[in-house]
Amino acid sequence: MKLHQLQALMAVADHGGIRSAARALDLSQAAITRALRELEEEQGLPLLARHAGGARLTSAGLTLLPHARQIASQLEKAQRDLASLRGEAPTRLCVGITPWFGQTLLGAALRAFRQEMPSVQLELYEGLQAVSLALLRSGQMQFALGPAGGLPGQEFSHQVLAHYPMRVLARIDHPLQAARSLGQLLEHDWVMNFTQAGQHALMHQLFGRHGLSIAPGRIVCAQSSAMLSSLIVDGGLLGYSPAPMLLCEPLRSKAQALTLDEPLEAGDISVIHLRDQALDPAARCLVRCLEQALKACSRSRDADDRRLADMLRLSF
Repeated sequence: MKLHQLQALMAVADHGGIRSAARALDLSQAAITRALRELEEEQGLPLLARHAGGARLTSAGLTLLPHARQIASQLEKAQRDLASLRGEAPTRLCVGITPWFGQTLLGAALRAFRQEMPSVQLELYEGLQAVSLALLRSGQMQFALGPAGGLPGQEFSHQVLAHYPMRVLARIDHPLQAARSLGQLLEHDWVMNFTQAGQHALMHQLFGRHGLSIAPGRIVCAQSSAMLSSLIVDGGLLGYSPAPMLLCEPLRSKAQALTLDEPLEAGDISVIHLRDQALDPAARCLVRCLEQALKACSRSRDADDRRLADMLRLSF
């Protein structure tokens, strides 16, 4: 099993056919076909199924694909680490950014980062845990900026930058906008973001510790902040979300936090990375810029910055 064969497999998966894969890798179609045929012969399994519109991976190809991505990612990480030992500046940085930070302070942080490291290519993901944890584990992502609650400590390390309130949200004209207890909300549909492994802990955090329970069918798990916001605003669902999301559109102008008798736990925004993977110079620089943006927010005279600063309790 050779790297160029795995790269061909990944390219076909990403681009939907041999011709497009060849164009993406700047190789001939014959070279891509030969690499994949050699891999199929070596493994004794068909990896591609060709069709009129291109090609798709077979079940064997789909089984091999995540391993191929992990191998390629680990090789890239090894190259970065060795380049760092040679004193070379990093050329690429992949990070995940929690949605509310991405829509508030990220611009200021990136301007500062660009001044220090103008040659580094950034790749940014919306840092919801279901996406970020998989990319961190594969080595593709250096760190994620987001909540660290419920992370397996034996696998991940985190540095808390700030705490914020969690809020139950509803659109402004919601029929339950005057509710004062979680118990009044149990027969309504909710939308939240969580990983499958973290669902039980979240349900206990929000309902169970108050002696309440909610039918699982009442909960929609949205793995997108845009979808979550739309279901609150347009779908009329209740949401459980960081308070800073109220500063982001469309929630900013169309949703409100309910005033409830039950105390809700605080959330956190943390720098999360694999326990055995140190941050490279570019990642450490971006973390400094993120901290600077948070500090500047607390000193700003801008009304939106002040509203955000009032929601945050810095930890550094």
